[in-house]
Amino acid sequence: MSDRVDPRLQRLLGGDHLGSLRKRLRQRFERAPLEGAVDQIRVVGLNPEEHAALAALLGRAPRRSKSLLIDVHRLDASLRNSGVAASLRDALEKLDGPILHLAGSRLRLQTLWSDVVDGCSHSGLVRLLLTPEGIGLLKRLARQDPAAAADLCRRAGEVLRHLPGKGMTRAQLAADVLGDAHALDNGRGAAALVLAVWRQSAPDAAASIAGEDEETVPKSGDNVPGPVADGERIRDTWARAGVLVNELARPALFLNLPTNRTESHRWPAGEPAFASLRSLLRSPPRWDVAGRDVYVCENPNLLAIAADRWGADCAPLVCTDGMPAAAQRCLLAQLALGGARLRYHGDFDWPGLRIGNQVMREHRAEPWRFGTVDYIAAVRTAPSLAHPLEGKVAEASWDGALTLAMREHRVAIAEEALAASLLQDLDDR
Repeated sequence: MSDRVDPRLQRLLGGDHLGSLRKRLRQRFERAPLEGAVDQIRVVGLNPEEHAALAALLGRAPRRSKSLLIDVHRLDASLRNSGVAASLRDALEKLDGPILHLAGSRLRLQTLWSDVVDGCSHSGLVRLLLTPEGIGLLKRLARQDPAAAADLCRRAGEVLRHLPGKGMTRAQLAADVLGDAHALDNGRGAAALVLAVWRQSAPDAAASIAGEDEETVPKSGDNVPGPVADGERIRDTWARAGVLVNELARPALFLNLPTNRTESHRWPAGEPAFASLRSLLRSPPRWDVAGRDVYVCENPNLLAIAADRWGADCAPLVCTDGMPAAAQRCLLAQLALGGARLRYHGDFDWPGLRIGNQVMREHRAEPWRFGTVDYIAAVRTAPSLAHPLEGKVAEASWDGALTLAMREHRVAIAEEALAASLLQDLDDR
């Protein structure tokens, strides 16, 4: 609003009693087409005072009417000739401040955001930002500020150009590239963009970008709070990028995984062994698994039973220890890349199916005695081993009938309860 409003204009169109009328007139200018002029304005719902004010502006006699058609060009000329204002729009701006042209503002904002995307030099980041989820993430991180978004993209692009890493820590990467060891900590904008780019290549990419990967939730009995589960997802994504975060947590458990002869001393045969994410990334073992079956179980107890029963004669066996974390997923990825045929078994319960979905989806594993026939046989032959099936239903991606059978029988069976049949397959003598 101008500090020096002509008193005549104030008398004609000012005052709180005409505030609603001015608002309606302003909206017509705000909503004008991008390249179109406002030639006419029909104002409806007028009260007698509003009609009288408009009639005075137009030089007409007041009438009992609730609507009035304004010839904007004639009114503009009248206002200019009187010296009150340069136009109707100018008069409204003098009284209540600048009028924002919505279409023009949207176009300018779209141009600014397009410039942000065009300014990105990393192809993966560009692909992310061309998706609704990706550009939405950037706008949230930048609080709808294109200038802040451009800076975030620049920083994220610098980090992405140094990936994949070779087992360097996240703090070291942040310090080397961005000059701040905490610049890639959880919750920082550049880190969120980098993680989103790396999640693009993961299954269910849209859900991963939004941070809603259902398959990475912990088992219901683990009593793991949400922030811990979120931390596992973040750690897994950094690990896929070759970057270590809390790299000594939850090492991968396995038994009798064969390696190149030069590394045969690394883990003694017949004894359960652990490998941290740090060691798997910094000194990747030379796995000798091409064309071999490598069995994968969910529970450490089964691996211990197998070690006690078969020792050095047990077939290669890996344990996910519930939902695979970064070290387990890294190990499975290395084995799959080395040509192993991964065969998975888990608990016959809903979390067990979710774990199976992830292992089979991400690592192309096949089911190992983990289908409808196996479940029904276990229910019939060992009913004392079953317990009530509870929790949210999950669909088995590898066997559509398995979920139906489990819903029908309503019992869960722990993996360890089926050790006798599983041990038969693990005899590698």
